[in-house]
Amino acid sequence: MLVKTFSAAVSGIEAAPVTIEVDVTRGVRYMLVGLPDTAVKESQQRIESALRAVGLHWPGRQVIINMAPADIRKEGSSYDLPLAVGILVASEMVSGNCLDGMLLTGELSLDGVVRPVRGVLPMALRAREEGFRCMMVPALNAPEAAVVEGLDIYGVNTLGEVLGYLRGDTTPAPVTVNLRELFSREGNVYDTDFADVKGQENVKRALEVAVAGNHNAIMIGPPGSGKTMLARRLPGILPPLTLEEALETTRIHSVAGKIDNHIPLMTCRPFRSPHHTSSDIALVGGGPVPQPGEISLAHNGILFLDELPEFKRSVLEVLRQPLEDRVITIARARLSCNFPASVMLIASMNPCPCGFHNHPVRECTCAPGMVQRYMSRISGPLLDRIDIHIEVVPVDYQNLSVTAKTENSSVIRERVVKAREIQSERFAGNDGIHSNAQMTPALIRRHCHIDDAGGRLLRAAMEKRGLSARCYDRILKVARTIADLDHSDTIRPDHLSEAINYRNLDREGWAG
Repeated sequence: MLVKTFSAAVSGIEAAPVTIEVDVTRGVRYMLVGLPDTAVKESQQRIESALRAVGLHWPGRQVIINMAPADIRKEGSSYDLPLAVGILVASEMVSGNCLDGMLLTGELSLDGVVRPVRGVLPMALRAREEGFRCMMVPALNAPEAAVVEGLDIYGVNTLGEVLGYLRGDTTPAPVTVNLRELFSREGNVYDTDFADVKGQENVKRALEVAVAGNHNAIMIGPPGSGKTMLARRLPGILPPLTLEEALETTRIHSVAGKIDNHIPLMTCRPFRSPHHTSSDIALVGGGPVPQPGEISLAHNGILFLDELPEFKRSVLEVLRQPLEDRVITIARARLSCNFPASVMLIASMNPCPCGFHNHPVRECTCAPGMVQRYMSRISGPLLDRIDIHIEVVPVDYQNLSVTAKTENSSVIRERVVKAREIQSERFAGNDGIHSNAQMTPALIRRHCHIDDAGGRLLRAAMEKRGLSARCYDRILKVARTIADLDHSDTIRPDHLSEAINYRNLDREGWAG
């Protein structure tokens, strides 16, 4: 008897439908074709043991399975459940009347338990596009799939529950997720707050500007000056995720297997902080089976690189293209995957190996030339892609001992959200452009007009500091953001002056 069940193959962050054709006839052979990998081929042993756990047996006849389309490689253990159901129906152990319009996925353990798998959200999104009416998934994956509206999601814990549904003994209720309640309960809940930061008002202002325009920023200062503390409080002032952004971000984490089973949809913007020993593949993604890297896991959020010069030069250089294009393409002989990489890069570093160059009190002990060699670990082209350079100085005792309350993150976030709303209206007719940092040269010419006084100021800064054309554009972008925070339609000279002052590393003589 020939039976068809349906599943999906995940490639990158997209899913493609897979039709599993099972034919059980006279004979004793078992054949599995359709470009399966080792994990799929090993499914026979898992399925056979799981069938025994529910009181059934492997059919004593010839079983031929084709996984179509045959030119897409089938990887992982998520095909166990559709393969097992296909074999049961084809061998007439159960009825397959309710399989029409159903997509199945799940891994089987030897005792019949249905284990969770990766990439369920992309599968559910594709199932809805293809017109499937329902989807049967592991119970732990059910809330993740249920965020997709217009699709009935059935969560199962064991193969026995699947058999009960196929036999008509039980009718499970579809799993539902209240997205509005989820966003109100989990959205914008952070453990850290800018109210904890004493002093550093100029740095907090620079970081507010960076977040308001989605600009990349780097903090330079001695050990203990608060660079990491400030960076870890940035998520609290980011604007809330939209539903579209939440689905896209969750899809990436679903493929990477990093979804919290208790929170099916990511409601807070991600904050990723990889260690400086990370490889280039760990940072941008890749591997034999392409997986998203840290820059994609930070999509719609923050990628924080602490101790930036300690990262390998090759690792930092691979960031240049995705920071500019906001997408990373992983190419292999058989396939090419695109992973979103729209991140705000926040980096921190010491000014020199000893950490006390330009310190107001302590003396730098580095030998002549060491500061320049230390700074040269970061290439000029990469620094050009960082809009804001902030010098962080240690907080003195007077500021540390102040007991008065400082501005908290929610107040700063309100200003950031208003600035982002101005930018959303400005770029409403431009697909893929949502913030000032994403402006193209044409948009800069349209929205970043400066008067004669501002032009003279910017010209003097460029000639004195030897700034590149990319720096010129980035100064205008930052100035536009400062004007938005000031609710100004025009970029005034004071806005330009503040933007120029955020290029500390371009200052003559900064590195000695």
